[in-house]
Amino acid sequence: MQTTIYYRKDDQYLIDKLEELARRQRKSKSACLLSILEEYFESDNRLGEILSDIGVISQENLRRALDKQNEKENSKKIGEIMLEEGYIEELDLDRALEIQKN
Repeated sequence: MQTTIYYRKDDQYLIDKLEELARRQRKSKSACLLSILEEYFESDNRLGEILSDIGVISQENLRRALDKQNEKENSKKIGEIMLEEGYIEELDLDRALEIQKN
């Protein structure tokens, strides 16, 4: 997929900031821009919503994990439950938590 971004002269400082970020992180400008957009759109979501949005957990498995979390004797966090049940990988949880934190 290819996207073209048109910007005004007044927005050049943003493009410069994006280029600097890409250099510092040793990523492409596209990867940096997508990370920024992901953080913007996902940061207010709950962990399960983020994991679902990025495609690493199904709605059914998310529901199961939430049901398990709501059991009286269960005091575990939703991320722990999803890991224990094998619904997600630790890398996926770390990524979702990073998105949520920002």
